[in-house]
Amino acid sequence: MSDLSKLIADSSATLSRIASDFPPAVFASSLAAEDMVLTDLILKSKLDIGIFSLETGRLHPETLAMLDKVKAHYDGYEIALYKPQTEAVDAYVAQNGLNAFYDSVEMRRECCRIRKVEPLGRALAGNKAWVTGQRRAQSTTRAELHVQEDDPAHGMTKFNPLADWSEQDVWNYIRDNGVPYNALHDQGYPSIGCAPCTRAVEPGEDVRAGRWWWENPDSKECGLHMVDGKLIRIKSVAAEEDFMLATKTIG
Repeated sequence: MSDLSKLIADSSATLSRIASDFPPAVFASSLAAEDMVLTDLILKSKLDIGIFSLETGRLHPETLAMLDKVKAHYDGYEIALYKPQTEAVDAYVAQNGLNAFYDSVEMRRECCRIRKVEPLGRALAGNKAWVTGQRRAQSTTRAELHVQEDDPAHGMTKFNPLADWSEQDVWNYIRDNGVPYNALHDQGYPSIGCAPCTRAVEPGEDVRAGRWWWENPDSKECGLHMVDGKLIRIKSVAAEEDFMLATKTIG
């Protein structure tokens, strides 16, 4: 069995265990490459794990286009969308300006709280477990990621079935299985979030350097992913060369 085949088998087994032992469970998809791998594994195996995405109101057109790609590719499956509360968005913009998140980490995290964290809470409500596409190699804040974690912030169990996967593994799976993916990946975006907070990476940069690029790397989480109620801040893991090698055979 190849390394990728073993990773697929292990991740598939984790997803099957989630569906059988932790119902109801949901998968939070950003519609980026890792999450499309998990979407494919879940839907092809017809696992009872719901899939949702956070429509922040500031996503790239290419990201929104993934909703139709998923529907067309997976026999009409529709990813559920959760949006921020209009009143909260309007109040933030009226008080601070549309792009106040550039002004400070505090302002950026407040924007993330309104547009992502609060909707996430609604999406997770009533579920026993949630699934993410996080990998250890993605950033300084994820280097000690576990496949299964307690999430006290939401009172449930969180699973990261792709924790052990490399960027190359992700793209090999996408290529081998004809999985649809976000067109921004072909434009140098290894990590994709809201449009004003995401840019393409430069040669030699970390794989998540394009996320909130004006901030210190150790602050680059939006608040969605907590361990023991705190953001993880640990050793750096460089992944840019892996990303460039992986995407070169796809785009």
